[in-house]
Amino acid sequence: MLKKGDEMIAKGDFVKLSYTAKLEDGTVIDTTIKEVAEKHGIYNENTKYGDIYVVVGEGHVLSGLDEDLIGKEVGYKGTVTVPPEKGFGNYDPNKKDTFSITKFTEKPKIGQRVRIGEKIGTVERIIGRKVLVDFNHPFAGKTIKFEYEIKDKVEKLEDKIRALFTIYTGVEIKNVTLKDKKAVVEVSTDSYLNQLFLIGRYKVAKDAFRFLDIEELEIVEKFNKEALKTVEEKSQKTES
Repeated sequence: MLKKGDEMIAKGDFVKLSYTAKLEDGTVIDTTIKEVAEKHGIYNENTKYGDIYVVVGEGHVLSGLDEDLIGKEVGYKGTVTVPPEKGFGNYDPNKKDTFSITKFTEKPKIGQRVRIGEKIGTVERIIGRKVLVDFNHPFAGKTIKFEYEIKDKVEKLEDKIRALFTIYTGVEIKNVTLKDKKAVVEVSTDSYLNQLFLIGRYKVAKDAFRFLDIEELEIVEKFNKEALKTVEEKSQKTES
């Protein structure tokens, strides 16, 4: 039987948690809970809601929240106030630039998020044919309050592998087979149409070797008639 303190969270632990993030005035800006997102008008149909996995200390959440997890126990519910320097950073007035309106494929609008090269910013002002873009994070300089709950601590090696795939690729893994120090992971065919999966699987492997007692990770693509049909249909839509 576990004694009090046996489930205390430490750096490198795999945990499952839920949270809601607010500004100082109470405005909800992010949440893992669908109902909360809907209630506060920030629901995004392209976002997958539900508890998230975090490897403590690895920056999977803002550093202020990440640090607060350490020393807590499974089942903990509480809040932490995160200052800008441990959140989205301090506001830098020099992180702005002006561009010709011809730089944009569509007519920009004030408040619109835009990508310029490798940077993403917000259109702050439009004067004639000049567009001022602010490259600070929208919440830079803001203090963020997190209400969060630690739902579980992941212990089994198979579940930790599943957690890493969820963190880095968004793909839910069902079948994981372990033999000696080799892990075999089965993924569906359509996973390879997912750009996030193609990039994220390398991060999965890197962290699996860092945190888990395995020396080989094999990813097996499983085909079946219906899955292949679905992949072909998605490919046709992408090309058209």
